[in-house]
Amino acid sequence: MLERLGYQVTVRTSSIEALKAFSASSDKFDIIITDMQMPNMSGDKLANEITKIRPDIPVLLCTGFSETMSAEKAESLGINGFLLKPIGRKDLSHKIREVLDKK
Repeated sequence: MLERLGYQVTVRTSSIEALKAFSASSDKFDIIITDMQMPNMSGDKLANEITKIRPDIPVLLCTGFSETMSAEKAESLGINGFLLKPIGRKDLSHKIREVLDKK
């Protein structure tokens, strides 16, 4: 979906692998999009680790129903955008643009 919108995408299904990829070349990323439920490390913890490496990187957190995460809590953690699943292409593209434009 993101490639069809014109973005170059790096995909990792493990938060540990995502963190390694980001650590190896953090300057090659413009935004991080993560899910709250990731193997090995939750999305909010991944966001925290990533922003330790590069505090200016925008992070968009996606989740299904979550009693532990809300848009307000995500914002208080320094996460720049929050989307609830299911996520349509229009909502995702608008939120990405919104987060990148704030940068």
